[in-house]
Amino acid sequence: MTGSLLTLREIRKSFGDNEVLKGVSVTVEPGEVVSIIGASGSGKSTFLRSINALEMPQSGFMEFEELSFDFRSGSRFFPTPAQLQSLRSRVGMVFQSYNLWPHMTVLENVTHAPMRLLKMPRAQAVEEAEALLARIGLYEKRDSYPARLSGGQQQRVAIARALAMKPRLMLFDEVTSALDPELVHEVLVLMASLAADGMTMLLVTHEIAFARDVSSRVMFFDKGVIAEEGTPDVLRHPESDRLKQFLHRILHDEVGHSISSDRGAQA
Repeated sequence: MTGSLLTLREIRKSFGDNEVLKGVSVTVEPGEVVSIIGASGSGKSTFLRSINALEMPQSGFMEFEELSFDFRSGSRFFPTPAQLQSLRSRVGMVFQSYNLWPHMTVLENVTHAPMRLLKMPRAQAVEEAEALLARIGLYEKRDSYPARLSGGQQQRVAIARALAMKPRLMLFDEVTSALDPELVHEVLVLMASLAADGMTMLLVTHEIAFARDVSSRVMFFDKGVIAEEGTPDVLRHPESDRLKQFLHRILHDEVGHSISSDRGAQA
């Protein structure tokens, strides 16, 4: 057991003959905000989903607080269902799709897991959920159903639902990529406030400016490995040719989108 919150060593994951993660090792300290960038298919989302075993690695080792796993088949330290439940109760995850229960109100979505998994009394769950909804600016929407909310509002509720479990670590998997550009800002502002409060976060993102301004560390995935990592300064002064190419393409796409948006507004 180390002083780090999360340690992963030599994590490998394949889908058939396609080795998506090729021995990835990462250590995350409490309070760190780690942004994970890279092209589609580079392994970044698979890596994030491996942390809470939504994708079970074929090999590698992981330590999270008192939990210690060996993902090799047949190992006596292979995670048990009870250990996985303990892990997932402390690691919140928010996805590109909001995954809210459509038949539940906003308040019911946020209180469901604490009441069911943490056995929290309903009155306490409601009080804490309403405080979270007030924080994200959606208290007045507590009795609304998800279908009546904008995409940005739904994603903020999804974040509040994860926070309701009082996680030690938050994982964000491209949470703004399905949002209209004008709705991205409200979600990023919430995530920045969580970072400012000291929440430990790992996020897969294409929001390079956010990664540069909010992260304590940036990891660039390429073909199943971490090709470059360091402080956010690597986004200003990348060393590897692959990261230089990736950032150039991202910048080109952003400029092209801005020009097309301006033309559409003038039409």
